[in-house]
Amino acid sequence: MKDGLLTDRQKEVLRYRRAGLTQQQIADIIHTSKANICTIEKSAMENVKRARETLDFFYSLDARHLCTIEKGSDLLDASKMIFLEAEKAGIKVLYDSVQLMNRIREEIPEKNKPRLVREKIEVYLKEDGDLYFE
Repeated sequence: MKDGLLTDRQKEVLRYRRAGLTQQQIADIIHTSKANICTIEKSAMENVKRARETLDFFYSLDARHLCTIEKGSDLLDASKMIFLEAEKAGIKVLYDSVQLMNRIREEIPEKNKPRLVREKIEVYLKEDGDLYFE
């Protein structure tokens, strides 16, 4: 990635963290303090979050709001609601129940636990049956 929202240092720190290194180990490798690594990682994650929010907005421009999954909902029940609302809209969702729950877990991990929704999730549906979550 040549031009993007992350600095070279942020990319380096995120690569090391993804490889399982601790902040102290990274600090030792690149000859800086653990506090500096913490700051770099935090800034990188904020940039990633902003990028994700921007993409969510962009992809939801041509999608319709389908439903809201309330805090405390079970993901299995939420997937049933998504299928029901999509059926009412006359659009077939591209995923089965397991794929849908996995997609929610992977795309917005901060909003859910294994099967429980931590924060309200807005669900958007495109004409081709793809879904976006906010």
